[in-house]
Amino acid sequence: MTHEHAEADTPDPTATPPAQLLEVTAGYPGVTALEGVTLGLHPGRITALLGANGSGKSTLFSTLLGLVTPRSGTVEIFGRSPHRARRDNLVSFVPQHEAIDMTFPVSVEQVVTMGRYPHMGLTRRPRAADRKAVEDALAATGLDTYRRRGIGELSGGQRKRAFTARALAQDAPLMLLDEPFAGVDRTSERLLTDVLHRLRETGTSILVSTHHLDGVKDLADDVVLLHRRVLASGSPDEVLTEHNMARAFGAVIAEAG
Repeated sequence: MTHEHAEADTPDPTATPPAQLLEVTAGYPGVTALEGVTLGLHPGRITALLGANGSGKSTLFSTLLGLVTPRSGTVEIFGRSPHRARRDNLVSFVPQHEAIDMTFPVSVEQVVTMGRYPHMGLTRRPRAADRKAVEDALAATGLDTYRRRGIGELSGGQRKRAFTARALAQDAPLMLLDEPFAGVDRTSERLLTDVLHRLRETGTSILVSTHHLDGVKDLADDVVLLHRRVLASGSPDEVLTEHNMARAFGAVIAEAG
């Protein structure tokens, strides 16, 4: 896949990080989910975001997307504000829980086509390039034979693949995925991992949160360990140590006790 942004709008991945947070504190009324988080993604790489439930992973995604405004600190995507980055189609997002009515009569192909809306303008009339992007995304996620199925007819793993296909069709240079492997079968997990690896080869930068620790070394180039703060970041071998795991996941046990 190739990124289809106008030349003036295309960020130089060598000049600015795909995403950067500097001393970001954020949360919700009465809750501080992120405290002084500083993090920069490397271009053209897959970064795994690890942390226990309540560690701030979903809040970090919401902050990157401009859905949560930091109490302090700065957030940039390719050197731009999250709102401008979304407007310029620089970031796509696969949420953990998709807010879609599974009883609504919408097909898999229609869901994936929604990813092309930023390219279609106000008419939302697909052109040849849009149709090809949808075809490619369906093929990449193994859903070409399911295109006419209603989204509510799919299994959990197939739905995750459909929403990933929608993000693929969007063709943004940064992709965020919040727990894409949660509740999916092994076949879908392997397929999604292969899709992300192929996407990385095109130069796309990817941030993916996951609880599947045993698959992180196969999935990611870089790992960030989060528990409200960044506890560790680096290569999988550097981060996935017994000491770091105890700091991240033992902290939750200690707080619960």
